[in-house]
Amino acid sequence: MDHKAFGAESLDPSLAVVPQLVRILRAAIIENRLCPGTRLTETEIGKLMGVSRQPVREAFIKLSDEGLLDVRPQRGTFVRPISLDALLDARFVREAIEADLVRLCAEERPAGLVDELRRQVAAQRALGAGSSAEFLPLDNLFHRSMAEAAGRPRAWTMIAGLNRQMDRIRYLAATHFPIGTLVDQHEGIVDSIEAGRAAEAEAQMRHHLRMILSDLPAIREAAPACFDGPAPATS
Repeated sequence: MDHKAFGAESLDPSLAVVPQLVRILRAAIIENRLCPGTRLTETEIGKLMGVSRQPVREAFIKLSDEGLLDVRPQRGTFVRPISLDALLDARFVREAIEADLVRLCAEERPAGLVDELRRQVAAQRALGAGSSAEFLPLDNLFHRSMAEAAGRPRAWTMIAGLNRQMDRIRYLAATHFPIGTLVDQHEGIVDSIEAGRAAEAEAQMRHHLRMILSDLPAIREAAPACFDGPAPATS
C-alpha cells in the first residue's frame, strides 16, 4: 500500500488525529481506493500517515462499528465487502425519510429553496457525462438542502450515516453512472416543489431513490468480489 490510496490527504497537526484518520480511511473505502478484502495494518497506516499505532487502532474500531472494516483478532483488519442487506435497508429508510421531506418542501415552499436547487441542478448538468466522482458530492448537497430548508437538518444527518454502503455502490458503478438521467430527475423534483405539487414531488423522489435497485444486478455481476453473500431479492 502507498499514499495513492489516500490521494493528497494528510493530517492537520492542529486537529484531533483520530477523527481525521476515520475521515480519510472512510473516504478511501467508500471511493473504492481501498478495495474490499484489502488487509490493513496499524503499523503500515501509522507509517504512511506519520502517527503511532494507537490512533490508527481507534480509527479501525470506529470504522468497524460503521460496517466498513472487519477487525479479526489474530488475523488482521480487512476492508469489508459491500453488504447488500445493509444497502437495501439503508435505501428503504432513506426513501421513507426523503419522501416526507420533499412533500414538506412542496407544501411549504421555503423561501429561496427553488432558486438554490435550480443553481445546483445547473452545476450538476455542467459536469457532463462520466464525472461521477464530482457529481456525488453535488447530489448529496441537493438532498441535504431540502432537509435543511424543511427545518429537519438532523434528518439528513441520519441519512448521511445510512449512505455509506450506497455511496460505495455509486462509486463502483462509475463507468455506467446515469448522471444525465439523475439530473433530469432532480430538475423534475424542483419543478414539482415550485408548483406545490406535493404528491407528485413525493412520487418522483421515490422513483429517483429506487434507481439503484435496477442497476444493482449489473453492478454486482461486474464486480462480484466486492460484495458479500448471495444477492438478496430487491423487489
